[in-house]
Amino acid sequence: MSAVNAVISRKAVRHNFKRIKSIVKTSRVISVLKANAYGHGVLEMARILVDSDAFGVARLEEALELRNADFTTPILLMEGFFNTADIEVLIEHDIQTVIHSLEQVSQLEAFAKAHSTLTANLKVWLKIDTGMNRLGIAPSQLDEALARINTLGFVDSKINFMTHFSCADDLDNCFTSEQMSQFYTLVEPHDGELTLANSAGIIAWPDSHADWVRPGLLLYGCSPMLNRIGEQDDFIAAMTLSTSVIAIKPLAKGENVGYGAHWKTERDTQLAVIAIGYGDGYPRHAKAGTPVLINGNRYPIVGRVSMDMVTVDLGNEHQVSCGDPVIMWGPQLPVEEIAQWSDTICYELILQLTSRVDIKFVE
Repeated sequence: MSAVNAVISRKAVRHNFKRIKSIVKTSRVISVLKANAYGHGVLEMARILVDSDAFGVARLEEALELRNADFTTPILLMEGFFNTADIEVLIEHDIQTVIHSLEQVSQLEAFAKAHSTLTANLKVWLKIDTGMNRLGIAPSQLDEALARINTLGFVDSKINFMTHFSCADDLDNCFTSEQMSQFYTLVEPHDGELTLANSAGIIAWPDSHADWVRPGLLLYGCSPMLNRIGEQDDFIAAMTLSTSVIAIKPLAKGENVGYGAHWKTERDTQLAVIAIGYGDGYPRHAKAGTPVLINGNRYPIVGRVSMDMVTVDLGNEHQVSCGDPVIMWGPQLPVEEIAQWSDTICYELILQLTSRVDIKFVE
């Protein structure tokens, strides 16, 4: 039996999907399942989200995992293929791909030359860089990319378009509006369906919803917005991370706690030692004061997070006993809050759980 459990609520995921659909109305949904569905288990999430219009993944092996599990839902390879050998796999398994560079266009041309008799219908999405400056065709290269792709007989003649926001989580930053304006101007002369909105775009930028939206974090109930939690927008955290109290230790005023002796008791008190640490994926940099939940009450972490244990200040008036369950994050203790205490983002926390954590699914 694992000391640390991550319990995933199917009901919460279904609620979050329906909530997204209610926001975007007629826009179709690409449910993003990359990185093992943000740490929630890709195959189980795909089963729960079977009503999605498509699945989005980052790597080819993620797409193949879904296909090998007999999912027939359209799949979009959002990071695109890495070499010409990947193209044949995309065609064989009916996987759509993003094209984000002229180098990839050259790889498509090389593949076409080597497979001149191939009859296929590879669906591509041309990614335009509107200011993220990561992946994407430069606006000045758009016409060239389209002209070259349109000569390839094995590529679907209807090319779709996408871009990615860099600041959509910040309502005070006008750059998202600038990105939208540039994108819509660039694609206006062309046919093809459009996708701009990530999770933040879905919540905060309705003009970005277009034909398709690409929710990731929202599916799992976390907020992509600065200084907000999912619950504020009627989303439910799907994951509850929990462990238990394994010892209660009385300490006198002035005693040190943990590695480095960085925390010292300011009064006589009692500590709870709980069975979780950075060896399970809990953030080592969680500051003193980071809350945990025991029997419905919040208690602060004190001392450094160790590999296998965390210490919590109970005070002297408590009803905590060895064996009591401890919630590290979940619907009652938002992971977004724990991320703030740890100087990181909730994406990282839900993704970095290790193999020691037992993932369980409940209805």
